[in-house]
Amino acid sequence: MRVVALISGGKDSCYNMLQCVSAGHSVVALANLRPHTHVPDELDSYMYQTVGHQAVDLYAEAMDLPLYRRTIEGSSLHTGREYSQTAGDEVEDLYQLLKLVKEKEGVEAVSVGAILSDYQRVRVENVCARLQLQPLAYLWRRDQAELLREIISSDLHAVVIKVAAYGLDPERHLGKSLAEMEAYLHELSEKYGVHICGEGGEYETFTVDCPLFKKKIVIDSMETVIHSADAFAPVGYLRFTRMHTEDKREGSGGRPLPLSRCPCQNTIDRMTEELEYADKTPDVQGGCPSNAERSCQSEPGCVPSHSSRSSSGFQWISGLTALQSEHPDVQSQTRHVFTLLQSRKIALFSLFLRDQSIYSHVRCRLRCVVLTIVKQ
Repeated sequence: MRVVALISGGKDSCYNMLQCVSAGHSVVALANLRPHTHVPDELDSYMYQTVGHQAVDLYAEAMDLPLYRRTIEGSSLHTGREYSQTAGDEVEDLYQLLKLVKEKEGVEAVSVGAILSDYQRVRVENVCARLQLQPLAYLWRRDQAELLREIISSDLHAVVIKVAAYGLDPERHLGKSLAEMEAYLHELSEKYGVHICGEGGEYETFTVDCPLFKKKIVIDSMETVIHSADAFAPVGYLRFTRMHTEDKREGSGGRPLPLSRCPCQNTIDRMTEELEYADKTPDVQGGCPSNAERSCQSEPGCVPSHSSRSSSGFQWISGLTALQSEHPDVQSQTRHVFTLLQSRKIALFSLFLRDQSIYSHVRCRLRCVVLTIVKQ
């Protein structure tokens, strides 16, 4: 798919772009929301990272992609668990920005670096549903220690540009790289419960280089701003005052993208390897197995297929479609499909909806159906 990447400058949005490319998508544009010039760099926003916004323009040069930016006009008005369109809310700035990118670039999906915040996820999903765009959040609910290790080992170079937690000191830690901070972040996590990837707002980062960059970003000068001089957990950030891009050295940035690190990819690879090498038998495109077969025989047009079973028990099953009935709602149809598979342990499944716009309305009900059947 053609993807627009929401970028803040931080490690998460940048690493999610890497995952999008690893999964076969094409990042064709970048999008960013920035504060007004007359307001502080650290905007009181529930949605957006604004520290480091001075250098975000350089992403366009670094990646040789068009960058669309919009000033944040709204504020956090609708702060409930769910979100509905609200005039004057900062979420509507995101809607207008992505609407413009879709019109100009013909994008089909949005790269989102969300890891843990349901608040952000719900609002991005709302905007994407309204614009019929597919959100791609490959970092969602990943183990943070594992994720931070992946980010560092993927040749993504990011520096800490804000700290706001007990144990983090603006004078000692601002400007340090993630690699330099990794061991200390683990220590803070064990002692005080600090989120290793900063998902509690403990710290923010700015990415100066990654495998997707054709040029690297160089910060020439910056200054430290103390936002809150708290005795126990002072809040401070870096304000970039001069920066530029420069060409990478010959041979740098040539490392292959981390294809194996796309979520679920390791499971897919393991099952594929089992199917290809364990039994040494070709795939069988036939009728549904067991009780799924009986169901499909009674439904014209239902032509599922399945592979041979590997020595470890892995098997691909595809083409299962919910029966037409007097209960056409997604909950009933999902329950029916999973009932066909209830005798099997499911390692991975993909669900295809006829219309993406209904996803935000069925997400919670769908989760309840899946959990209920899995428990059975």
